[in-house]
Amino acid sequence: MFLLRFIGYLFGIGTVGLLVVAAGAWIAYNHVAADLPDYTALKNYEPPVMSRVHAADGELVAEYAHERRLFLPSQAIPQLLKNAFLSAEDKNFYEHTGIDPEGVARAAIVFVQNKLAGKRPQGASTITQQVAKNFLLTNEQSFERKMKEAILAIRIESTYSKEEILELYMNQIYMGIGAYGVAAASLLYFDKSVHELTIAEAAYLAALPKGPNNYHPFRHTDRAIERRNWVIGQMAVNGFITQEQAEKAKGDPLKVVQRPTGPHIFGADYFAEEVRRQLIERYGEKGLYEGGLSVRTSLDPRLQLVARKALTKGLMSFDMNAGWRGPVAKIALEGDWGPALAEQKGLADVPEWRLAVVLSAGDQEAQIGLQPARLVTGGVSTERERGIIPLDQMKWATRLAEGGKRNGIGKGAASVLAPGDVVYVEKVTGGPGDRPIWRLRQVPEVSGALVAMDPHTGRVLAVTGGFSFAESEFNRATQAWRQPGSSFKPFVYAAALDNGYTPSSLVLDGPIEIQPGPGQPVWRPENYSQKFYGPSTLRVGIEQSRNTMTVRLAKDMGMPLVVEYAKRFGIYDELGAYLPMSLGAGETTVLRLTSAYATIANGGRKVTASFIDRIQDRYGKTVFKHDKRVCEGCDAPKWANQEEPALVDEREQVLDPMTAYQITSIMEGVVLRGTATILSDLKRPIAGKTGTTNDEKDVWFVGFTPDLVTGVYIGYDKPRGLGRGQSGGHTAAPVVRDFFAEALKDTPAVPFRVPPGIRLIAVNRATGMRASPGDGATIMEAFKPGTAPPDTYSVIGYDAEQFDKARKVTPEQERGLQQGGLY
Repeated sequence: MFLLRFIGYLFGIGTVGLLVVAAGAWIAYNHVAADLPDYTALKNYEPPVMSRVHAADGELVAEYAHERRLFLPSQAIPQLLKNAFLSAEDKNFYEHTGIDPEGVARAAIVFVQNKLAGKRPQGASTITQQVAKNFLLTNEQSFERKMKEAILAIRIESTYSKEEILELYMNQIYMGIGAYGVAAASLLYFDKSVHELTIAEAAYLAALPKGPNNYHPFRHTDRAIERRNWVIGQMAVNGFITQEQAEKAKGDPLKVVQRPTGPHIFGADYFAEEVRRQLIERYGEKGLYEGGLSVRTSLDPRLQLVARKALTKGLMSFDMNAGWRGPVAKIALEGDWGPALAEQKGLADVPEWRLAVVLSAGDQEAQIGLQPARLVTGGVSTERERGIIPLDQMKWATRLAEGGKRNGIGKGAASVLAPGDVVYVEKVTGGPGDRPIWRLRQVPEVSGALVAMDPHTGRVLAVTGGFSFAESEFNRATQAWRQPGSSFKPFVYAAALDNGYTPSSLVLDGPIEIQPGPGQPVWRPENYSQKFYGPSTLRVGIEQSRNTMTVRLAKDMGMPLVVEYAKRFGIYDELGAYLPMSLGAGETTVLRLTSAYATIANGGRKVTASFIDRIQDRYGKTVFKHDKRVCEGCDAPKWANQEEPALVDEREQVLDPMTAYQITSIMEGVVLRGTATILSDLKRPIAGKTGTTNDEKDVWFVGFTPDLVTGVYIGYDKPRGLGRGQSGGHTAAPVVRDFFAEALKDTPAVPFRVPPGIRLIAVNRATGMRASPGDGATIMEAFKPGTAPPDTYSVIGYDAEQFDKARKVTPEQERGLQQGGLY
């Protein structure tokens, strides 16, 4: 009886205890669950996804992200990779309901063991619990947070499918080196897609979530392999791979080939940065770095390399002629010079150049040590390369630039270089024994820009904004505002041709005085040659770049008309209606001026420069398209004998097509007879115009074929004179020549298209009047309907009674026609 009462007593106490525990648990549950985040928000979760920029041919240009992530739906993740993660993180994932009792039991035992050993406690979160923590909770280490995690995991399991949960996890998890999610990690660690991963590679990725820094492939290689092999073993235990496959995979080396994270197309840094800037203006920083945009640009990778090579060659040629300015830095040579040299920062985007330290210098050569490589661990290679710079590979440096200092140690190489000098060198060829031959280089002080674009669409095909993006990110193609000088003149002449003048209209090339206003000094413009050549045709005015003719022409038709045309072409937003502006005194950019020339090449239809062809959002929907042409009939459901679809070009016609051809024909003469004859050896139709500003501070050339327009500017970032004799024809035009020579080498020479209505009439080159039979100084000139060569000799800027030499060319005029200017 007593025993029964005692058992009943114990049962009562146990029941009360259970009720108390249950009540406590219920109170704790309600307390914890009271402020749980809304787990249903996961349904609309859009993770931050990197944006990717591609060239016109689909080649990757750049990637932009705060968290480097490419979202993959569960069905696009290969089963091999899923199995690797399940083996590493949650082998019972498909069986449990959010919490794994077996895992909890194991974790409890490990927890007690760690506590007794003084180690940090470790949890046993399921993948679902990790989703709850990563998406909805913090990383706080507390029992309350673990309870919230467990409750949320159970609720998530009741709402979402296993595949949805796994999809969230494998796209959100941090994998190290800036990679979030398995797709980005596969690219960044192995430079391959998830479908190309081997067992060993999939296992290594699955090993990373536990602690990416602890299993770094270079800093902790042994630990990384050990963890990877454990995952491989678990995959075999769980039946995902055979034991034979596991042993083979464990024997594989850890071949991590990190994907570059900068611009992926060599030489495209300036282009990529301009695209990045435009995308931020359009979508904001968050839209670019988290929006998952897919951007197709107009970049032509081949032309980009050609553009970089041409501009680099031009800048280096000018800079070498200017002389040597001295070493990049100086370091001590005592002991091992490698670490000190390794600390010097080189130009990452000029891989053909290397930094070197001068070890010794004599009469005929300098011995150098090359900058040692950086190891993937961050250390400096112990290998020391050496070479020589013969005197003939530094001959140009014997001319000292302004501010340069001669060593004064000896003659020959020793007069240029001294031990400890850090310099740039470029490999020439192998030398005798183990001494390769290098040539001395220096970063050009002068800078410049090149823009190449399609005149029909405005698509920018290539941009080079300076010698090196690593040295200066300032993009001279889009950000440098400079005076275009005489390269603006074609738009003055185009305004004249569009308003009643003809290519054979005569303008006086002679002294002119302009009184800007009361009390202001008189302005007396001069030609570059400081000579005057008498009455000359509009064609000659452009071909020989006559300043006084341009000023007289602008004065005759009125500067407000010139201002209007400058705005039409997009060269300037605002331009003062002052006569000096007719000579290119206003400031513009290379991109704007090149776009204006593209408008002429496009028959006078407005061209808007564009770096971006199309933008798609993360779902593949097109949200921007550069081509605004309307396609009539393109949406027909089927063929019903209707007319072919037609593209309707609604862009503004800013210049009469016949005027555009007239000015194009005149600018062809600049290449054939004028100030840019250096391009004539290309043996193809090319039109263009040179430009040189006062004191030779900036030099330009913009040239075009029927299907390609290229503009080049060269000058100092802090404007100063380039030197007497430096001009658009001498300094900038050779860069365009080099670019066209390579860019167009596989294309046929196509003549400029003559619009309907134009009549070609033979005229005397000097008088502009209709040529007589047997006249040797003739040229075929383009005339619009209703116009023709003049019958009388009329000169703009001369009174008839002051000039009675009609139909006669003076010796001075003839000499002027033959000599030409230097612009």
